[in-house]
Amino acid sequence: MSNSVVLNPVERISEVLYGLIVVLSFTGTVSVFTAKQEIKQLLWAALGCSAAWGIVDAIMFLMDTLTNRGHVRSMINRVKDSPDDKDVREMITKEFDPLVAHLLHNEEIDRIVERLKGLPSTSNHSLLIWPDVINALKIFSLAFIGTLPVALPFAFTSDVSTAMRVSNGIAVALLFVGGYVVAGYAGFRRLPTALAYVAIGALLVFITITLGG
Repeated sequence: MSNSVVLNPVERISEVLYGLIVVLSFTGTVSVFTAKQEIKQLLWAALGCSAAWGIVDAIMFLMDTLTNRGHVRSMINRVKDSPDDKDVREMITKEFDPLVAHLLHNEEIDRIVERLKGLPSTSNHSLLIWPDVINALKIFSLAFIGTLPVALPFAFTSDVSTAMRVSNGIAVALLFVGGYVVAGYAGFRRLPTALAYVAIGALLVFITITLGG
């Protein structure tokens, strides 16, 4: 029951965007007068926060997977046990996107119900399987490794001004690429969407820093 696709492109880019905001909320407080030792501490704090975010996100993915699979198995069992065809049709229709649900005729829904009733009885055993753990690790990687390029300039140079420019440039580039990819997936205009992602990312970082995040 595992999904070969962990996250769609929008969700993958969102994971990286969240991580970027976390790191930029730290690096954005650096000034050219910040001591080298303080920068190292800030760098470790940023990476630690990004890692923590990745762990939380991975755990939430496992919890969502567990909940969704439990819901699907419960729904199948209810379909198999229900004698009311109308009730079953409504139950199945609610599982589809509203746009798709309106395109389905009763005969098509009945065929789905027939196939569901032909499935073997299900239980709550093995709701989580090993591939789910692998997918959770992939999500952690998206949130953590995707933000490393923004933090690493502070580790490779003692010139704070240069590190800030390189870090900010990398962050802008990542946000732009993320917006460009999302635009292709959603069918939006690529350049305006990419620029909007950069602007939104900058705004969210500003709000985070202003509110003490």
